[in-house]
Parts: sequence; C-alpha cells; structure tokens
Amino acid sequence: MSRLSQTPNWLKSQPVLLGIILTIFAFFTFFWNYTNPPYLYWDENYHIASAQKYLNGTFFMEPHPPLAKMLIAAGEAIFDANEGLDDEFIGTDYAKELPGGFSFQGYRFFPVLFGWLIAPLMYLIFLLITRKPIWAFLLSFLYVFDTALVTHSRAAMLDSIMLFFCVALVALYFLILRYKENKNGFPLTSLLFGIVFGCAMATKALALIMVLLWPLLILHLRTDSQNPFALARPKFSPQKIGQFFVLTIAGFLITYVGIWQLHFSMGKTVVDSLPDKGYYQASESYKALVDAGQVDTQLMLRENLHFLRHYSRGVPSLNLCKSDENGSPFYFWPLGARSINYRWETPDGSYYQYITLQANPIIWGAALLGLILAFALLIGSAIIPGTKLKYKNELLIWCGMWTAYMIAVSQIDRVMYLYHYFIPLLVSFIILSYVLLELKQLGTVKLTDGKKNWIILILGLLIFAGFQFYRPLTYYEPIDDKAFKKRMVFPLWDLRCVNCERGSKLALPLKSEE
Repeated sequence: MSRLSQTPNWLKSQPVLLGIILTIFAFFTFFWNYTNPPYLYWDENYHIASAQKYLNGTFFMEPHPPLAKMLIAAGEAIFDANEGLDDEFIGTDYAKELPGGFSFQGYRFFPVLFGWLIAPLMYLIFLLITRKPIWAFLLSFLYVFDTALVTHSRAAMLDSIMLFFCVALVALYFLILRYKENKNGFPLTSLLFGIVFGCAMATKALALIMVLLWPLLILHLRTDSQNPFALARPKFSPQKIGQFFVLTIAGFLITYVGIWQLHFSMGKTVVDSLPDKGYYQASESYKALVDAGQVDTQLMLRENLHFLRHYSRGVPSLNLCKSDENGSPFYFWPLGARSINYRWETPDGSYYQYITLQANPIIWGAALLGLILAFALLIGSAIIPGTKLKYKNELLIWCGMWTAYMIAVSQIDRVMYLYHYFIPLLVSFIILSYVLLELKQLGTVKLTDGKKNWIILILGLLIFAGFQFYRPLTYYEPIDDKAFKKRMVFPLWDLRCVNCERGSKLALPLKSEE
C-alpha cells in the first residue's frame, strides 16, 4: 500500500483547511468594518477625486497609471452608496469637505478586497516554498497581522492593488516552475504572468521591480536544474522558451495598452477649473483629440508618461527638519521608520482616535533578522571553504530582488514614505522562509524540524500579540496619551501622540518651521 493511501483524509485536506482559516482571519483584519473611519485621510483626497472624474467622464491627467483609480471608481459604480451623487470633486484634484452622509463603501471596496486577497496568495507562496502547511499558515501571519499593511490597505488608495498584482506575479513565478513540463499548465501560467504584470504596471510604477522575475524564468527554462545560473546543457527546446516569451509579452501588451485605451476613452469632458483650464499641459495635438472625442493611444500614452515625469519634478525632497514632514529616508524603512499619523480626533476631549501607519515591530523585526541572516549565510558560504547552502540560489534571487529595489529607490530625489517599502517587505518575508529552511544550527543549538516548529509557533503568537498591542492605531479605537506613550518604544519611528513633544534623535524642526 502506498504512503499516500495511508494518509488520513483530514491530513490530505489540511492545506485547504488552513488556507480557508487564514483567509477568514484576514477578512477580519482587513475587510471587516472598512468604512471606519468615515473621513478622508492621506491620499484618499486625491484618489476619490480621480474616481469621480471616471464616473462623470471628465478628462484629467494624474501622476499614477489608471487601473487602481478605475477600480476605485468601479466600486462606487457597483454599490452606488451615495445614490448617484458622485460629482462633488470633478472640478478639483483634491477632495476636501465631504457632503453630509457621504459613504466610503464603494470607493474603498476594491483596495480593501485586493488587500484581503493577498493573504491566501501569500499562504500559497509559503506552501510552495516550505511544503509544510503549518509553516505556511503561521508564516502568513507576517502579512495578515501587520498593522502598517492593514492600515494602508483599508483606504481608497493604490498600494494594496499594486501589492496584489506583485504577490500574484511571485505566486505565478513559483507555479511556472512547478508546471514547466505541463502541457496546459505552462502556457496558462505564462499568459497569466504577462497579464498580471500588465495590471501591476498599470497600477503603480514601483511595480517595475517585478520585471526581474521575467529573465529569471528564462534562465530557469534553459536549464534542467533548479539552479537558474547553471551552465548546464539546455534540455528544453527553444520552442518552449519562445512560447513563454510570446505569451508573456502578448499578455502584457494587450493588458497594459488596453487599460490605457479604456482610460483615454472615458475622459471626454473638459472642466476649466482643473489645471491648465482642464487640459493638464497637454499639447495642442492632444487638446484637439480631446475636443473631438477621439483617441490616439500612442500620442496620449506618451504625453501621460511625460506628465508623470513633470509631476515628479514638482514633488519636494525629504526634509526632516520640517515640522510636518512625514517622509523618511529609504535606509530607515527596514526599521519601520518613520510612522505617519494619517488622521486623529478627540470626540469629547478625554481620549483620542488615530489612524496611524505604524509597523508591527515583531513582524518588521523578524523580517529584518531574516535579511541579516540571509546575507550572513551568503557571505559565509562565499568566504568559508567547504560551506554549502541548500537554498543558496533562492537566497541569491530574493536578496537580489530586495537589494535591487532599495538601490533603485535610493536614486529617487523626491520625498518617499514608509509604505514605499511594502514590496521589499513582502520579499523579506519570502527570504525569512528560506532562512528558516536553510538554518541547521544556531550557535551550539541544532535546529531540528521539531525545534523550528516551536520557533515558528512562538513567532506567530508574538506577531498576534504585537498586532493586538498596536491595533488601536489601525482601527480608530479610543486611546489616551498614557496608553499611546507605552507604544512609543523606538525613537526612530517618531511615533507621537497629539500632546507629545517631538523627541527625535535625528532631526528637530527648525524654529522657522514651528
């Protein structure tokens, strides 16, 4: 009798059951009561104004690609929670005063939905990496219970949608490797890779880092081993690599161009209260097309990308001496710095309610430790003779992804924020999973599978405890100054309550800024 036939039915279904349980957990952290608070915060002012322009066919240009804002508009169109009154902000790029009874149900729906659905994708990735359902379940806590990721995903903003497509690309990367010899699975996953990459690039430019997975897959396909850098004689035919190339490129171009085409076709009405009398510095040729209700995708796409560069030049640089500066240098991000107070209020003066971008320190600390150990393992294997790593290639790939992203953002002059670290944060979760698989000994302690199980279980419990401790800053729950100060445990976070003095050890506001 085979080993599989002896496996109890409940064990066979364990991966599915744990995936369902995890998805339920994520529903309550990300999705439940997502309309709270019923106020605009952070970039919702911009994105809801953009969504209303789609709903009313208003021409506009914006520094980000269109897909996420189109989905924000689609959510409102589906729910119609404001009973068709969705034109309050078509004459401005920045929404301010909300009308009475304004509902966020539709506008926030898709960003929250995509943020929630990342959880089962992360579980799938960890399952494909570790082949251990319990490990995959507990490692997924890194995403499900991070207060920063939850806070930013429960709003009408772009990042959760971008992250969904980025995580889906990682999942497809592993699935392509899994099904590369499957007659139907390989072309399907290849086509989906191109489509999803098109969606990612049509959401936010930071997703460009995921293009590095494409040449890695080519390298995987040209060798017979799991080592993409091997110089072994190619086993797979050129037709297979050609099939992957054609399907991914076709999927990308059709999706990316199609989304922009839809965007251009929707903006027909010019509102002269918008910048440049509603034309946003468009060329005369572009203006003529808009006035005639015509679309020239090539010209319009080129000018929209030019507007992105123009807009970026107008964004100020980071200045930590400004009293209202919320940005942070990229080398602070792995430490969870700096926190951002998106919104606060005091209903009766005795307590406060906050929406704050604040990291769960257990999660970000574990991710940083995983990075340090991964680089230590790679350096050690290079300088210590005879040292062999089972997962060396995987650590090289994902540490390379993390490093490439950080180098790229270090070249950006404009102010950047903690949530710009979300992509490498998720990559660092993957790195941590490989580190746990790779480590066989820590000091004098041998790390057996049983001891690793306990380590991951304890990590999961600590993650949940950290989430509970910082959840008032995510869910707009009442908290007084004394309780808030207990959460100000790391100075570089610059986490402050309303009545707290700024105690940064790095920079203080100039007198002229106070």
